[in-house]
Amino acid sequence: MNAIRLMVIGLLSLIFSAAYAAVNINTADQKTLEALTGIGPSKAQAIVQYREKNGPFKTVQDLAKVKGIGDKFVNANLANLTVEPSTTTKSVQ
Repeated sequence: MNAIRLMVIGLLSLIFSAAYAAVNINTADQKTLEALTGIGPSKAQAIVQYREKNGPFKTVQDLAKVKGIGDKFVNANLANLTVEPSTTTKSVQ
């Protein structure tokens, strides 16, 4: 009985941790960014365009450099955002 209980707890923790995983602002598409509280279509598009023009964000705080995104938003969402290294590589020719 204890083994079943531990398995259920383990599965629930996996489900909840996946559901509340931080959004990688270097790889998230517009729809993913729109899922963040306070980010609508225009702000999400601005984030993607800024990233395409300037390259990946080095820190989550760099998100405040995007027009329409302020320090208040960034500070309120630090736990929901990340800047893990992008998996995109450029080929050298």
